[in-house]
Amino acid sequence: MIERKLTLAVVVAVVLESAGVLMWAGAASERLKEVEVRVAAQAEMAERLARVEVHLELAAAQLDRIEEKVAGQ
Repeated sequence: MIERKLTLAVVVAVVLESAGVLMWAGAASERLKEVEVRVAAQAEMAERLARVEVHLELAAAQLDRIEEKVAGQ
């Protein structure tokens, strides 16, 4: 009788632990998907920022040329 109760308790404990592990894995998967979306968005922003930096460098070079022409007059 004791062995049967003990066995049932072990089975119930294993089932509950398995359910907990599956819930944890599902939550971890959701967090990972969220991080992947954020990383993808940051990569796009980094590319846009690089383009803006190039435009600013070109504008600064153009401004330098304009200042040289004005100073030469």
